[in-house]
Amino acid sequence: MMMDGSAAGTSNGGSGADGDAARRNNTRMPKYSKFTQQELPACKPILTPKWVVSVFFLVGVVFVPVGVVSLLAAQDVVEIIDRYDHACVPPNMTDNKLAYIKNDTISKECTRILTVTKEMKQPIYVYYQLDNFYQNHRRYVKSRNDAQLRDYKKSNTTTSCDPERFTADGKPIVPCGLIAWSLFNDTYSFTRGKENLTVNKKDISWKSDREHKFAKNVYPSNFQNGALIGGKKLNSSIPLSEQEDLIVWMRTAALPTFRKLYGRIYVDLKANDTITVRLSNNYNTYSFGGKKKLVLSTATWLGGKNDFLGFAYLIVGGLCIFLAFAFTLLYLIKPRKLGDHNYLSWNRHPAGR
Repeated sequence: MMMDGSAAGTSNGGSGADGDAARRNNTRMPKYSKFTQQELPACKPILTPKWVVSVFFLVGVVFVPVGVVSLLAAQDVVEIIDRYDHACVPPNMTDNKLAYIKNDTISKECTRILTVTKEMKQPIYVYYQLDNFYQNHRRYVKSRNDAQLRDYKKSNTTTSCDPERFTADGKPIVPCGLIAWSLFNDTYSFTRGKENLTVNKKDISWKSDREHKFAKNVYPSNFQNGALIGGKKLNSSIPLSEQEDLIVWMRTAALPTFRKLYGRIYVDLKANDTITVRLSNNYNTYSFGGKKKLVLSTATWLGGKNDFLGFAYLIVGGLCIFLAFAFTLLYLIKPRKLGDHNYLSWNRHPAGR
């Protein structure tokens, strides 16, 4: 029995070895290619001191002039900024601003006088600026329905618009959501002496928003009909694609301090001109400690007034030039012998590995 078992084991072992050999013979070797073996030509630069110094110096030479030009362009922008939320509160209500803004019997009309400090060429952009207003709050940003705004077949869809979805009697609100409900509703009119300065509100929103995000056949309905009014009311006979104040407001800001375009004035203003602003101080920023500012601004080829871009280019460019000189002095004073790059692994012949 022992011999039979041994013979059987030998027989089984032999058949297993033959099976393994057969499987190995049937296994195909992968086809050789430079791509699969990662042998394609590649650029493997060696960062020598000359290369590093040259790159730093080149970046500095390019960035510094760009920064200077950006700063000069920003200096050409003329801005007039007037904070009016405190100034327009009646003297007897300064200690209770919230009661003032909520009382509909108190007039919200206010007059401000602005002086032009420097000549302003048309077009003059009129902005309203809000501080400490978090349009980027997650619940606020999500409280809208884009399908409702761009498709009249879905105009009754109010999903994700909580808490402004329906009226008290269950009718759908168009446009729904907190963003539309809190639409800015201060108004401005301007005069210079006896001359009215017309504010042109045409094309203040993005063309892509007007044409693709807000439909021409969707009209406001049941908007601001509740007991608590959040902001401006909309004309129900004008389609959403033409409600440009709404379109501008619905493009939410990323930071708590932001400006939104109110309109443009196509009149040149001379230095020392006196501008009379008649405004309606309707929007409630007192409940959350916000600020309201009126901004008149010109623009250059680089846009509005923004010194950050110029300073950023100057700082980075100056730092690169400083590093270029520092590395040059270090290389001249205490040079370091470079290693032979022929000994690097990718330069060695495969046979030598």
